[in-house]
Amino acid sequence: MEPEGLIFDCDGTLVDTMPIHFKAWSITTKKYGLIFPEDRFYALGGVSPFEVLRILSSEQGVKIDSEAVTLEKESTYMQLISEAKEIPEVMEIVRANYGKKPMAVASGGTAETVVGILNHCSIKKYFDIIVTSEDVDNPKPAPDTFLEAARRMNVAPEKCQAYEDADMGIKAIIAAGMEAVDIRLMINQN
Repeated sequence: MEPEGLIFDCDGTLVDTMPIHFKAWSITTKKYGLIFPEDRFYALGGVSPFEVLRILSSEQGVKIDSEAVTLEKESTYMQLISEAKEIPEVMEIVRANYGKKPMAVASGGTAETVVGILNHCSIKKYFDIIVTSEDVDNPKPAPDTFLEAARRMNVAPEKCQAYEDADMGIKAIIAAGMEAVDIRLMINQN
């Protein structure tokens, strides 16, 4: 099937930001007495930061204000984004389809950080639609973020192709009834 609409995760898919996010998480979680090892960080890739903090807080018995700590983590991240660069293999697909098909960003991040990173890398212009964890009641790993992006593009979910770099995000795409493209496999083939 030739997809009628394309949806892209942001962090780790359009832009290589995962090491920057891990650095911001490390600084923030340490401050609040939470343990968040790198392997666990990558295992929770694609999950909204609010949910990550709820999970860590619950598992470790550390009481925090997950909303306030998320905002602090995102602020730390924004201070580090100068290190971010686009992922060429994915951006090649975006540029090839620009103006030909509707394209959206569906991210587990907050609007401030997603728009900030897209602007920093000068790629926001390619996307008319940006859906973040703040735009849906059930963010990733639920399919809602991808479904909302398809709805805003006015393309049926089964006619969308979505790109992701995290297992949780791939599960969300499949649950949304879309064709999933795991960019880790795509990049490793090059």
